[in-house]
Amino acid sequence: MKKIARTLAYTTFLAFLFAAPALAEEVKAGDLVITQAWSRATPAGAKVAGGYLTIENKGAAPDRLIGGSADVADKVQVHEMTMNNGVMTMRPLDQGVTIEPGKAVKLAPGGYHLMLLDLKSPLKRGDKVPVTLEFEKAGKVKVSFDVQGVGAQGPATSPSSGSKKDMKGMSPGMKM
Repeated sequence: MKKIARTLAYTTFLAFLFAAPALAEEVKAGDLVITQAWSRATPAGAKVAGGYLTIENKGAAPDRLIGGSADVADKVQVHEMTMNNGVMTMRPLDQGVTIEPGKAVKLAPGGYHLMLLDLKSPLKRGDKVPVTLEFEKAGKVKVSFDVQGVGAQGPATSPSSGSKKDMKGMSPGMKM
């Protein structure tokens, strides 16, 4: 019985591993490394979507994300969301966001993010949306946003990432 449980556990693990969506790619542009580019699915008729990613500056000089473009939207802007006296506010950052040398900036829900404005069609879970980011020094950089579910809080992960959520559905007593 123990052998059957172990075989079932391995089989389940492999099924999760190979069925998991591909992780967002790593894109290098000069001294910048861009990872975890993702967005959320949008309902039909939605005119805006958020874009999220991480930008690491491995160089000796700062760079600045100043905007972007996408075929799926009329405009792509850098925005910031903040809480002021219990009120959430969002504003475009006309000067963009600076990525200091040796640091990383994470664009994520509730903080810095990209706004895709005047969407031409809804974003659907599983889609890959091409976006061109514009940096002050690195110039134009093409990335692909992995579209997650409507309520996603982060990019998809694979079972090898160590997340406890990755193995949901397995019996709590199973060991590998």
